[in-house]
Formats: sequence, structure tokens, C-alpha cells
Amino acid sequence: MKIILANPRGFCAGVSRAVDVVERVLALEPHPVYVRHEVVHNRAVVESLKEKGAIFVKELHEVPDHAVCIFSAHGVSQAVEEEARRKSLKIYDATCPLVTKVHKEVQKASNIGVECVLIGHKGHPEVEGTLGQYKNDYSQIYLVENVDDVADLDVQDPTRLIFATQTTLSVDETKDIIAALKAKYPEVSSPKKEDICYATQNRQNAVRALAKEVDILLVVGSKNSSNSNRLRELAEKEGVDAYLIDNKDDINLEWFVNKHNAGVTAGASAPEYLVQQVVSFLQAHFADAHVVDFEGVKEEVTFPLPKLLKQTKLGGVKANKSNV
Repeated sequence: MKIILANPRGFCAGVSRAVDVVERVLALEPHPVYVRHEVVHNRAVVESLKEKGAIFVKELHEVPDHAVCIFSAHGVSQAVEEEARRKSLKIYDATCPLVTKVHKEVQKASNIGVECVLIGHKGHPEVEGTLGQYKNDYSQIYLVENVDDVADLDVQDPTRLIFATQTTLSVDETKDIIAALKAKYPEVSSPKKEDICYATQNRQNAVRALAKEVDILLVVGSKNSSNSNRLRELAEKEGVDAYLIDNKDDINLEWFVNKHNAGVTAGASAPEYLVQQVVSFLQAHFADAHVVDFEGVKEEVTFPLPKLLKQTKLGGVKANKSNV
């Protein structure tokens, strides 16, 4: 058995920053410290932060007035920000800067009355936050999930229209939707830069290349992680049996019957130690297993800490694959 590790894999700069924000706030502020929604979509990361004292809530009404609260990497709507101000919460914003970029695009469209089409998955926290950036009584923002939604779309003014995308969607997933949108509304404006984040794209490119070398792929990531699900789907489209697993305990050895080359990758919110546990599990069950690192893009992206934490002079956060 050959075990081939995808590169890049695991934590991206936005996730590293979000997790680091929670850990620093827990060390800096008196407890309790509240976090609205899962700071990132990974069960192991969330459980680790709970053990360190973080209290995760679904909505701000669960947070006492004047308390310390952290916004997750997925971002929040303007309504949530307003509620935080009404409750006099001390907010540390761990929203990924790439999500913030999309928020600003939507806000700008709202301010000048240009309608917006958002490509994304209904109910995803990032999508809810982005939809909530549009506040205009005379124009609208529309959510589309697929080509059929574009066919059913009926905007007010096709000449004043832009589109934006959820950052964690795959290029393959948005390509046909964007083409349909442009065919129906030729004057629709594209974002200045591609909204799909560098980490999502890099991990998908790595899986696409790795799929040519393996006959099974394990994707380490939680079931509610959009980018992890996209990696599994992409591998399957490339003709490889692929499985999304939270950790080594989810592995079924029957998957490996007549398999000789196993690929392993991880979504952008999965820590590297889970990957290494998977590798150790496979080595323990396949006596001849040897590990190979697949060559890929080296990521050296850095995102600064939120302003409130920067004031403590604790410095910036560099993307890495460190343990939680």
C-alpha cells in the first residue's frame, strides 16, 4: 500500500487566524468567552476549544449583555452586528478576510442600488452573513444554488446587476452557473477578483492531480464543512472512490479491498494531527504501507489579527498545519 499525501492540505490562513483568535481571546479575557456558531467547521477543533473554555452559541440572544463574543470565520450579517452593539458586547471578529472582501462587494452594490446574485448554498453560515450585507428598500439580492435557479431568476433591472460567490464553492461547481447567468443577463458584472478563495482552489487542484495517482482518497474533514465535501465530490468526478471522514475512527477497511494507492487530504478547516493519525492507522493495518508527499503549491499567506487583538501587539498569524 502506498499512502500519498496531498499538498497543500488542511488549515488555510483564514482558519489558522480564526482558531488563533479564539485561543488568544481565551488567554486574554476573563471567562466566559462566547463564540457565535462554530468558529470553523471541524468537530475536533470545536471540541478542543470547548475544553479550553470557549462557549459556542447559535445566536446572540444566548449571550449575556456586555459579554465577550467572537464571530466565526464565516462572517455575520449586518443585523447580527447591530444586535451585538445593542447588547454592548465586546466583539472579536474572526471573519476570514476573503469573506469580508465579498461582504464589501455586496455592501457596495446595496449602497448604489445595484442588484446582486449570490451563488451559494442556502443555510450555510457564510451565505447567511453575505445575504445580510444587502440592505436596500428598492433593490434586491438573490440566492442561486444551481443552473435551474438561474433559469427561474427574475431580476428588476438586468442592466444594473452583479454577482458574487460563496468562497468555499469549487470552480467546477460555479462555472456552469456563472455561464448561465451571463447568458441570461449579458450585462451582469463579475467581481473584480475571483471570490473563490486561494485555499479552496489550491486544495481542489491538488486533489485533481492526486486523483491520477490513486484508487482511493480519504478526505479528512467534518460533514458540515463545505470545502471538505467539495474535495470528496471532485475526486469522485475524477473516477476515484472517495470518503469524507472526521478522523481515523471513521475508516472502514473494506474500502481498501483491491486498492493499492491511497490518497489522503484534508479540508481547509481540518488540523494536520488528524491527517497524521489517519496515516498511522493505515500503516498499522497495512504492513507494507509507505508514505509519499505529493508535490504541490506551497502556501505562505498571512492574514493580520483583528484590530482589537492587534492592539495587544501579539502580531500576525501565518497559515500553517499546526495542531489545535
